[in-house]
Amino acid sequence: MSTPNQHHRSRNLLGNIVSRFTNRLGDTSAADTADRTSPKTAARVSNVVEQSDYISRDLSWLKFNERVLDQARNPARTLMERLKFLAITASNLDEFFTIRIGSLYNYLDYHKERTDYSGLREGPFKKALFRAAQQFSQDQQHVFVDDLMPLFAQNDIVLAHYADLTEAEQQQAADYFDRTIFPTLTPMLYDYTHTFPVLLARVLIFGVVTNNPNTTSARRDKDDDEDDSQRLSFVQIPANLPRFMPFERDEAIVFLPIEEIVRKHIHKLYRNVSISSVNLFKITRNGDFALDESEDDDEVDFLDEIRQKIKNRRLGRVVRVEVEAESMTSAASSWMINLLKKRWEIDDANLFEATRLIDFTSLWQIIRHPEFKNDMPAPHPPVPPVGLEREKIGDIFEAIRERDILMHHPYNNFEPVLQLLEQAAEDPNVLAIKLTVYRLAKRSRITEALLKAAENGKHVSVLFEVKARFDEENNIREAQRLQKAGCFVIYGISRYKTHTKLLLVVRNEGSRVVRYAHLSSGNYNEDTARMYTDIGLLTTSETYTNDISEFFNVITGHSLPSGYQYLLTAPRDMRNQLVDLIRAEVDHARRGLTSGICIKINSLEDKIVIDELYAASQAGVPIRLIVRGICCLRPGRKGLSENITIRSIVGDYLEHTRIFYFHNLGEPKIYGGSADIMVRSFDRRIESLFYLADLRVRQQAILILDYNLLDTVNAYELQEDGTYKKCEPAEGAEPFNIQERFFDVTEADVMQAQLFDEIITPPVADVPADMTEGADSTIATI
Repeated sequence: MSTPNQHHRSRNLLGNIVSRFTNRLGDTSAADTADRTSPKTAARVSNVVEQSDYISRDLSWLKFNERVLDQARNPARTLMERLKFLAITASNLDEFFTIRIGSLYNYLDYHKERTDYSGLREGPFKKALFRAAQQFSQDQQHVFVDDLMPLFAQNDIVLAHYADLTEAEQQQAADYFDRTIFPTLTPMLYDYTHTFPVLLARVLIFGVVTNNPNTTSARRDKDDDEDDSQRLSFVQIPANLPRFMPFERDEAIVFLPIEEIVRKHIHKLYRNVSISSVNLFKITRNGDFALDESEDDDEVDFLDEIRQKIKNRRLGRVVRVEVEAESMTSAASSWMINLLKKRWEIDDANLFEATRLIDFTSLWQIIRHPEFKNDMPAPHPPVPPVGLEREKIGDIFEAIRERDILMHHPYNNFEPVLQLLEQAAEDPNVLAIKLTVYRLAKRSRITEALLKAAENGKHVSVLFEVKARFDEENNIREAQRLQKAGCFVIYGISRYKTHTKLLLVVRNEGSRVVRYAHLSSGNYNEDTARMYTDIGLLTTSETYTNDISEFFNVITGHSLPSGYQYLLTAPRDMRNQLVDLIRAEVDHARRGLTSGICIKINSLEDKIVIDELYAASQAGVPIRLIVRGICCLRPGRKGLSENITIRSIVGDYLEHTRIFYFHNLGEPKIYGGSADIMVRSFDRRIESLFYLADLRVRQQAILILDYNLLDTVNAYELQEDGTYKKCEPAEGAEPFNIQERFFDVTEADVMQAQLFDEIITPPVADVPADMTEGADSTIATI
């Protein structure tokens, strides 16, 4: 984590930037004036945030990205690792502005009321959020310029300006410009005779201010965009060109940013014209949209609407402008900035200054350069799931019939899931395959297996969620491939996103038909399965397969399920059933019996469940939460949440596993699945959590939770004031890194794992008696 001095230095830098903007722009617009916050107002806003019993979702998300940035500060990591994490924070921040800030502007622009969890209305909240975002942006720049760039020389890297090139290298750059870059560039003029051009989000853009020699004195008296003494045009650098031009020297690899080449030769686009300023910037647009869905929409209209919404995302209102630090050093530049602010109805808070490099996502090109291949630690090879002695399974059907298999990715290979589908596609005894898809790999073996299954005459049903954000186009394309091959494809469910992860294979085994199931917390994506931690259960248990069959009948037809035994499903009843499980622990605590709750999720935001956890804490229930990202629950507050601790794990792998543990008097009820504790998970998504019935499987889940609570390398503890504190090993203790230790888990470790003094004996009945009462049937309303 950054030191107090680093934070102080970043705050001063931010203050200087805002001050420079204010002084240079002179004739500040009304929007700027309205956005200025007095120290007294800022203190009042901070006080509201700190006193609230809930932490702001968006401010909490920025805290998560701070923990990712902390990995880039870690001197124990290689330079390439640190650049990787910096690039990830930039990608995260792009999405944050596109969706979360975009969503806020949907309220601001249309004068709709909104109250944040912190208690702030939309106006004051915008100020607080942008102050935090500006702080984070400057922290990114500080890490890059002060922490990482000084390491470039010893790692044989040069991030060059054009003047740093040798004469021969400059000639190569000039030739590259003339041959490749120049033909792709198109100056787009904006003045009183030309409409404002459509500028693309997330691409580098040069704003070029030129002098107009034919200006009359009357025109010179006009202000801003009516001033014809200057003309403004834009040059977009195509996103399909590499960001850096590399040069190999004996002692180093030189990376020249493409903007350096364009800036040097941009005069070739403006022959016989006097250029006043050339300034680089990048814009981010509002990409948050909702579909206007109804029960009567047919499939074609639904897909067309999604395609149109994707186009609209590219043209949404501007919410952020990243500019070069030197962009404000001339009157012409400030004239351009002022014009853009008026045009896009933004203010100083929307301007983010980059001191060295705009868009750190471009660092991936350096990271992936062949010269630095060995500078990234090799991934640990996966190990077989606990209880299986082999990595490659000869007959996946036979292995699943032997017992339930809980896989923990990426420590265990995703191959058994792929093998199940690929073997099913070729097996003449397989009758049908049913699958839900949220995100797929770009060259997906899942798709190829389903195509092969359809080609071999098997019934294939796939529910494709075409509303999966930023994967809409890929999912539509893959779904249409399957549909053309004869698969039964459903393009999502109106009003809901299908986020559940379920697979069912139906196989004729002579005397009976056997169903094989896979239930998971993660996507059917073999690429992310190497980077995300997830659990997946392979089983032939008829209790699971009956539930999944019922579930598919509901989402593909009009079935009304009589009740699920092992599944908790959303919308609606998942929240109610989790609340019932929490209240059961409260009842145990009040009767002086043992109790405990431990939950590992990505995000915790639903107020109803948070209030139930607060009540459980006040009743004396010990609650251990592991929340990777957004967390709106405030732990450790006297009289409210003293018995709740929250930690976040941020490391080499993205923590994506969801596990819900309830002590249940020593015979725990444990669930895994796709849902987080969020309003969208309970009310706007089709989700499922699956009960872990098998003893060994339950113990594996307990071990995962236990190890997460022991980690002293990747863990951060959430404090009552909303900040996070890095967890460190106790004095003299060895560091405990779960993202290494999970590769070494033994069956003995599993069977000895405990959280709250569990009774490690098989339950009397396979299903707790109260699980079948009031079973969820609300999905039938879809």
